[in-house]
Amino acid sequence: MVVPDGVAAGIVTEVTAVTTLRPAPRRLGANSPAPEIRRAPGAEAEKIEVKYERIFEHGPDALIVVDAEGFIHLVNRQTESLFGYARHELVGMRVDMLVADRARSVHRGHRAAYLASPTARAMDLALEPMGRRKDGTEFPVGVSLSPVETNRGIFLAAAVRDLTERQRIERERAQVEARLLVVERDEERAMMEAQLQKAQRLESIGQLAGGVAHDFNNLLAGIMNYAGLVSANLGREMDRRGLSEDEVFVTLVQDVGEITGVAKRAAALTHQLLTFSRRTVVRPEVLDLNSVVSDMEKLLRTTIGESVDLRMVFASELPLIKADRGQIDQVLMNLAVNARDAMPGGGKLEIETCTFEVDQHYARIHAIDAGVYVRLLVSDTGTGMSQEVSARSFEPFFSTKGEGSGLGLATVYGIVTQAGGNIVIDSELGSGTTVQVNFPATKDPVSGQRELPPDAQLSSRGETVLLVEDEEIVREPARRMLAMRGYTVLAAANADAALAIMSAHPAQIDLLLTDVVMPGGSGQELSIEVLEHRPTTKVLFMSGYSHDVIAPQGVLEEGVNLIEKPFSSDELLRKVRDVLDAGS
Repeated sequence: MVVPDGVAAGIVTEVTAVTTLRPAPRRLGANSPAPEIRRAPGAEAEKIEVKYERIFEHGPDALIVVDAEGFIHLVNRQTESLFGYARHELVGMRVDMLVADRARSVHRGHRAAYLASPTARAMDLALEPMGRRKDGTEFPVGVSLSPVETNRGIFLAAAVRDLTERQRIERERAQVEARLLVVERDEERAMMEAQLQKAQRLESIGQLAGGVAHDFNNLLAGIMNYAGLVSANLGREMDRRGLSEDEVFVTLVQDVGEITGVAKRAAALTHQLLTFSRRTVVRPEVLDLNSVVSDMEKLLRTTIGESVDLRMVFASELPLIKADRGQIDQVLMNLAVNARDAMPGGGKLEIETCTFEVDQHYARIHAIDAGVYVRLLVSDTGTGMSQEVSARSFEPFFSTKGEGSGLGLATVYGIVTQAGGNIVIDSELGSGTTVQVNFPATKDPVSGQRELPPDAQLSSRGETVLLVEDEEIVREPARRMLAMRGYTVLAAANADAALAIMSAHPAQIDLLLTDVVMPGGSGQELSIEVLEHRPTTKVLFMSGYSHDVIAPQGVLEEGVNLIEKPFSSDELLRKVRDVLDAGS
């Protein structure tokens, strides 16, 4: 286990005074044991002065300051996000409530031992520290400790980091390394070592990609939605004035369209990066790969052009797979486009499906499970690639074409590995390329699909929407887009404000449209509270965070409605209408 560096812990040592505590306000959706709260009868709270307050609030670690008795005095916003409590719940709570059940009985002894000899140091890794969220889930943590001098004696500051993802990577690495120990032939060992090095390199790039997704997606949502509002308003004004041929208005509409187009391209780039890093939100369904490929045939032929001869070969009695339908379409399109670009003068492209049995030998080399797989083969007669180019083909932004983003094969790699499969490229200069994509077979039944409503049916039918979003650049255009289609919109910046609005609104609230991760209370907690008082209200979550951040919130479970940021006006209206109409 790797502990966080001491930077964040050093910041909190700048705390110069710690407050006497006020009683903690009511919590949202309390499902965990009631924490012990220290009350301070009649004591006036002193101010907390934090040097480098911005770094303290926006640092990567959860920062918690506790007194000698274990009561929490100070936390930052990362603490709220990591443990699922609002700040007013945390302040005054015993820090033991954030510790795994099995370690709670000894935690006070460890704290006393530290305060007897307080120095900046990491918690002993042999203790295997585990955190506990408000919903009861436990997770591994790395903890750095620092003493804090206050007017009430020495306090303890802890910088806490979630090590779940890091331990997963270490386990995967350990599995590959363990396989190396049992490989007898030198050729297999060399191949597995190359796979390990590639996995480590691609994982580090993926972590960087996932780190920028949320803020970038919120900014793109604001750009796309404000541009959509301007375009809609210009269109209505042109109709009102009868200026359909007016050059100025037409130019303005075209300019806004260009802004929207650029924002959508940027959003697609972010989505590709998240797909490569296996952090994109996926909704897998049981699919017949033959049907998916067949449905894509017309679009593929249009894309690759008449100079490329496309041939499809389907295996009979093909097993089913479980994957995201849109992502499989993306795999087919990216591989077909790559093949087309490798045949500038025309050529042959063959797409074939078959059943593939993965034995222990193949499974060891490619770090997948043995068993039955469905194989997709995409072969071209193009220019091919050298071994050096082929070895780097899955890296983001690596391209030999001199144009494009270089994310085509990187995206395919992320989709296939996230689905539990693997991808192999067999290519030689002057001899074309064959891409083998293997998806694990499933015995689950084929998933049903529900059609989305047409554009003419996207308007309100008298419904009221409670919109909750802490980012104004997302909340305000979403409010206006819904209002323009006739919805009554009640907008709030956080969970507390939303509950206050609900209490003051006696009429029906048909839909709760809420962000997932917000300061002061998550969208999941808010939905529990709203449904307790308004059980007929339907819920639609929205988020720009990556898969690994929002998965613990439970919003990716089957039957839960989610729309990813950034979304266009049309996408939002269709999703809202779809959720409202479901089951009606």
